[in-house]
Amino acid sequence: MRKYSVSWYTLLLLALYCGGQLIDSCQSIEQRFQFPNSDVYVRLRRGEKLQYELMKGSVSLQTVTLDTFVSSGDLELTSTGGYKVFSDVDSTSIEFSLVRSEVVSGTGSEVTHVRIARSEIVLGTQPTDCFDLQQKHLHWFSGPEQKKQYWPVQRQEHNNYSYVPKEYDNCAITERYWLNSAGVIIYVEDSVPLFLEQNTAAHQHQLCLRANRALPYDYRSTTANFVYHIAVAKDAKAAHRYAVKTFLGKPTGIPDERMIKHPVWSTWALYKTSVSDEIVREFAKNIIENGFNNSQIEIDDDWEDCYGALTFRKSKFPNTKQLTDDLKEMGFRTTLWIHPFINIDCEAAYAEAKELGHVVVNHDGNPETRWWNSDTDQALAIDFTRPAAAEWFIQRLKRLQEEDGIDNFKFDAGETSYLPSDPSFEDTEEGEISPLQYTKAYVRAVSTFGEFLEIRSGQGTQELPVFVRIVDKDSNWGWNNGLLTLITTLLQMNLNGYPFVLPDMIGGNGYAEGPPNKELYLRWLQANVFMPALQFSYVPWNFDDEAIEISKKFTDMHAEYAPYIVRLFKRAVETGEPVNVPLWWLDPEDEVAQGIFDEFLLGDDILAAPVVVQGATKRDVYLPEGQWNNGNAMHELYNGPIWLMDYSAPLDTLPFFVRVGFKIDEDQD
Repeated sequence: MRKYSVSWYTLLLLALYCGGQLIDSCQSIEQRFQFPNSDVYVRLRRGEKLQYELMKGSVSLQTVTLDTFVSSGDLELTSTGGYKVFSDVDSTSIEFSLVRSEVVSGTGSEVTHVRIARSEIVLGTQPTDCFDLQQKHLHWFSGPEQKKQYWPVQRQEHNNYSYVPKEYDNCAITERYWLNSAGVIIYVEDSVPLFLEQNTAAHQHQLCLRANRALPYDYRSTTANFVYHIAVAKDAKAAHRYAVKTFLGKPTGIPDERMIKHPVWSTWALYKTSVSDEIVREFAKNIIENGFNNSQIEIDDDWEDCYGALTFRKSKFPNTKQLTDDLKEMGFRTTLWIHPFINIDCEAAYAEAKELGHVVVNHDGNPETRWWNSDTDQALAIDFTRPAAAEWFIQRLKRLQEEDGIDNFKFDAGETSYLPSDPSFEDTEEGEISPLQYTKAYVRAVSTFGEFLEIRSGQGTQELPVFVRIVDKDSNWGWNNGLLTLITTLLQMNLNGYPFVLPDMIGGNGYAEGPPNKELYLRWLQANVFMPALQFSYVPWNFDDEAIEISKKFTDMHAEYAPYIVRLFKRAVETGEPVNVPLWWLDPEDEVAQGIFDEFLLGDDILAAPVVVQGATKRDVYLPEGQWNNGNAMHELYNGPIWLMDYSAPLDTLPFFVRVGFKIDEDQD
């Protein structure tokens, strides 16, 4: 065992400092254990609860509270150069392994990376490790997609929160990754049956990682473990770049460029389930007559004979091929809303899928489940972890393309909460606990349809070259799944490795709160301009001529900047760099920028500060380091960091700023 040594002189100084006694805080210095051939240490801190601290030289990197682990022993050196401490209560242990401590190319920083692993998870126990969220001037980022998408994320609240893609809280993106402004990242491996505790009564101002062999995970798994990683770089930007290289990965290609430049027009929010041949034709006609461009028109819910039939209902769509041909002549591609379920009243498809064994079943062999368009136990979910089932589903979609002229698809769902409780899968990849494989299998299978489709769920699928849609937003202004959370969700997705974000429909979905009013609609559109794509359903001509004029202005502005967005998409493929980033990306040490939640960047050169407060016609804008031109008055130059107070923003104005020297197209003179 290699224990950090202290000289008699140092001990004397410590004794004098501690009032003649080596009290607990001083004793902990003696308990530092050095990883071989490095200046990295781990030490145990004993108090009300056991803690471990990672150090580099004399600098503390991260302290973690072991909430349920009890040990009176010291760390013991392992044969592989790590350190292990054993529990006093059971046969479990925790092992600390130094992965690296060196300068890492592509990050511009030295990175210290330690792996922390429990030997096992004993059934009925809940090992819990907690991170302090209350450190002064420290902000946290990434984490799950949420309805109340706070930013930074230390305000989130989670109580015994199963960390799987699920319907609850709009939790469709669940990367097991957190990042803080001090340059610390946490990454939890997929083998862990992970639950979160954050800001609960028992864990105020803490983010706690808990491993529990319990539903919705497969509690029978003997390979479930508790393994996570802590890596520390010079700042948050360098740390995230390391996470991309080491854990998150990067896209393998970019989505369709027409979908980047021109709006998607969806029937959903405006028409809901009233969609029909007549409605779609009228929708397309109005888009053209009002002078708007398009990437595609999307036919949403209630086009099928029954949910899961994947055949058009003739009473609504008497001749779908003629409809799609006519739409092509009008300049539209046609996409179609698709889900991975079959309802029990869809008898032929239901019986075929069951007979072929293409559906998810629970451990009792029961396939019955529910989703938002079925009652309890009145639906099946296709099992995309079975290659034959995925192929069967894909071939049925190809028939829609070949016979009905559908160009591509909007793929909904994919969250594990729509599966039968306690689902059973034939195969689980090594290092992955069920049911995480379902979301991966679904989105990877359907993404084979090409560049201009959309999905909405993801977990470990950052490599896909497709748009990932933000889950349905509500037509309101604030933190409760409203306009403000459009910005924060954009940032959350980018800092989880998903740069190809398709914002939800402009103005929201108009659920319980009803459709957006004109002000909310136009402010929502403005917030979208410097995001990767636009998606309309509610239409400006249902308001007035001014709404049409302002909407054209900002859809044209988005199209003008589309070449820059394409450049950023290509950069994301090459380097994994996010497309839309928080303001601190330009200066990771800027404490003001770290707390900004209502502004964002497009690349390094465009800063958007949309109005997100009802009734506001001005706002304060923070500009980070650099020289910035006012996008609405290019002769105005500002040197950041600086606050611009009361920037005038009447209803037709989006506050935005352009870095001095920026060119939309690389070939511009």
